[in-house]
Amino acid sequence: MEQEKQQETSYKEEELIVFQEGLFGFEEYRKFLPVAAEENSDSMLYLQSVEEDHLCFLAMNPFLLKDDYTPQLSETDRKALKAEKEEDLSYYVLCVIKEPAEESTVNLKCPLVVNAISRQARQVVLETEEYGLRHKLKEFSDKEGA
Repeated sequence: MEQEKQQETSYKEEELIVFQEGLFGFEEYRKFLPVAAEENSDSMLYLQSVEEDHLCFLAMNPFLLKDDYTPQLSETDRKALKAEKEEDLSYYVLCVIKEPAEESTVNLKCPLVVNAISRQARQVVLETEEYGLRHKLKEFSDKEGA
C-alpha cells in the first residue's frame, strides 16, 4: 500500500504568527502560518500549525461580521503584545464549522490579537458580557442588506 504523502508548505520564519502562551486548549502549539482563504483578503484565514500538520483553525475578521465590534484589551494583554499603537493590532475570531454552514459559530469573547509588526499574538478574554463564546453565523447574515 502506498503511504499518504504529507503536503509540504514552504514558508519563511517571519511569516509565522507566534502565540507565546498557545491557544486555549492547545497551549503546546505556538507557531502558526496564516493562509488567506481568499487571495488578497483578510476576511478569513487558516491558521496552520507548523508543529502539528493536522492542526488548523479557521479565523475570521470580526469587524466584517459585526461592524460595531469593539474589543477592549486589558492592560496586561496590551503590554504582552508590545504594540506601540492600536493600529498595529489585528483581531480574529475562531470559527467552529458545522453543517449547515449558517450553524457554524464564532467566539467573539476570546479573540486572537496579533501584533502585525512583531507577529506576536495572544488569545484574550474580553472583560465584557456583550460578547459570547458561540455566536452563530446566521446571526450576522440576518442583518439588513447582508
